[in-house]
Amino acid sequence: MPPIPGSGLAKGLAVTLRTMTKKTVTAQYPDTQPELPPRSRGVIGLFEENCTVCMLCARECPDWCIYIDSHKETVPPAAPGGRERSRNVLDRFAIDFSLCMYCGICIEVCPFDALFWSPEFEYAETDIHELTHERDKLREWMWTVPEPPALDPGAEEPKEIAAARKTADKLAVQQAQQAQQAQQGQQSGEGGTP
Repeated sequence: MPPIPGSGLAKGLAVTLRTMTKKTVTAQYPDTQPELPPRSRGVIGLFEENCTVCMLCARECPDWCIYIDSHKETVPPAAPGGRERSRNVLDRFAIDFSLCMYCGICIEVCPFDALFWSPEFEYAETDIHELTHERDKLREWMWTVPEPPALDPGAEEPKEIAAARKTADKLAVQQAQQAQQAQQGQQSGEGGTP
């Protein structure tokens, strides 16, 4: 049977009329903040205290959007008779977010956990030159980084924690043995003198 002329138009208008009577699901963005998924990629936060100026993030960045400047400082010896050491001091750490493609390579290669994903996404600027954010701004974003998710209860214990626990257990056993020997020494000393 051939379709009735205009039946498609009637079906379309019926759908339109049904949706017109329902409440809208559109969230008005500036008034209502979106619910972001956990660990979403917004901007990169810098935990400056962990940065050793190893430059791995800047070298591995495919866009070359990370700018790092540093200088060397001599540190006095830790013990008398030791030698002076030199260390890098961070002068400038900047990321040009107009070039960044949010790949996360810099965060993955950082051996000292100095870079983290922050869910902050409201950092638009009117001038493209202002999208280069210095370490002060990156440090502010660090405090918006959510805590990492809990470990899977059925997962294997991390090697670092297992090694630390093993060392702590050995130390506890040694301290218990020393305390027991000290008690035995006090008891034998008390019983031997009249």
